[in-house]
Amino acid sequence: MSSTSDVQKALELREKISRRRPDFTRQEANRFPRLGEKWRSPKGPRSKMRLKKAGRAAIVEPGYRGPRIVRGFHPCGKREILVHNPKELDGLNPSLYVVRIASSVGRKKRLEIIKKAKAMNFKVVNTSADVLLEKKSEGSE
Repeated sequence: MSSTSDVQKALELREKISRRRPDFTRQEANRFPRLGEKWRSPKGPRSKMRLKKAGRAAIVEPGYRGPRIVRGFHPCGKREILVHNPKELDGLNPSLYVVRIASSVGRKKRLEIIKKAKAMNFKVVNTSADVLLEKKSEGSE
């Protein structure tokens, strides 16, 4: 893995790039609300957007990507890992990873994962809802 200073510089560069990155919207989404905003590549043979005519919306291209060494990193500078059960935390290094609990995990197992993560000094990324869960579980006991 690259040195921490390289990663830090790359994270700063990624943030700078993402501030300038346009919102990529589907062609004609403003004309036809039923299409939705979600990105779809323009494919028509006479599409002005595909031909990159002036004044048209930006198209998704490689030049808008962030630095390769920090793709998939959380903004704090660590790699994000998706956890479905407490066993998945075993063998992971807290200085390299942050934990994101999968949305399909129920309340009981979610609380187990949070307790184990705290014991192992992991940062849990999606805890805003988990705080409410803990309060509810304390109140019901």
